Amino acid sequence: MSAPLEVEPGSAAAQPEAVLDGVQKIEGRSLWQISWMRLKRDKIAIAGGVFVILLIIVAIFAPLICKLIGITPNDFHQDLVDPSLQTPIGRLGGISWDHPLGIEPVNGRDILARILYGARISLLIAVLATMLSVVIGVVLGVVAGYFGGWVDTLISRLMDIFLAFPLVLFALALVGAIPDSVLGLTGDPLRVALIVFIIGFFSWPYIGRIIRGQTLSLREREFVDAARSLGARRPYILFTELLPNLIAPILVYATLLIPTNVLFEAGLSYLGVGVRPPTASWGDMLSIASKWYQVDPMYMIPPGLAIFATVLAFNLFGDGLRDALDPRSR
Repeated sequence: MSAPLEVEPGSAAAQPEAVLDGVQKIEGRSLWQISWMRLKRDKIAIAGGVFVILLIIVAIFAPLICKLIGITPNDFHQDLVDPSLQTPIGRLGGISWDHPLGIEPVNGRDILARILYGARISLLIAVLATMLSVVIGVVLGVVAGYFGGWVDTLISRLMDIFLAFPLVLFALALVGAIPDSVLGLTGDPLRVALIVFIIGFFSWPYIGRIIRGQTLSLREREFVDAARSLGARRPYILFTELLPNLIAPILVYATLLIPTNVLFEAGLSYLGVGVRPPTASWGDMLSIASKWYQVDPMYMIPPGLAIFATVLAFNLFGDGLRDALDPRSR
């Protein structure tokens, strides 16, 4: 039988510092960092997001851009319009270096300038209406999902009532019945505020139902039970435990709701109940173009493409954001 080997103290096992020496440390990532990594890999969503950012910048700085180019949205150029046909002189709707997208029939207003100014109206109304819908829908959805019982029943039936409203007909009737001055607002500010109220106030049940369903699922989770067992009050649970976990669906749905509101505002302007002329609006431009498409088809293309590109970009970005925040939804 051989004698046991003598082992010096400290040599049997390597020290932790020696084992980890030279090894690259792995840093933890938050859920938002992981979501951003997923979103960056979706090139189509990134392209949509870049277009949305550029559109917002163009809408904000529309006056400066028009001034640099040397165009205006409301100035007439009747010398560039055929007096007999009332159509732009030249090919492709009067496209030239001075008017890159051509001019309107009859009055000769620059189409590019009106597209840029129309972006301000469309985005302003769509974003404000979405914010109003999100605030109302999130508050009522969280309350209904968390408290349940008769509160949930009451809010759910209220959602059903709002969803049953014929929104377009209601907007047509309400805009026609509103006087020219309300609470000190007149003209375009009054029209914008009214359209924002109609779209936002009657669209909240859509996001309200989504948030209610998410809250019903979250209120049974362990972290909510733990907060209750520690004596946390309802406001603390609602604002500290539930709302942070609802940010992802709120962002996704808000991103997808904006293009819907862009289309709704364009539809109202097309029907003649949007902002009043001469304020530029994509829907109003399409309404006028529909009367001239046989003799001047080019006039219909710029506002139609503006609406199409805006809605497509928001939808692509919203789909990519949804996949990044919740990969299981793919």
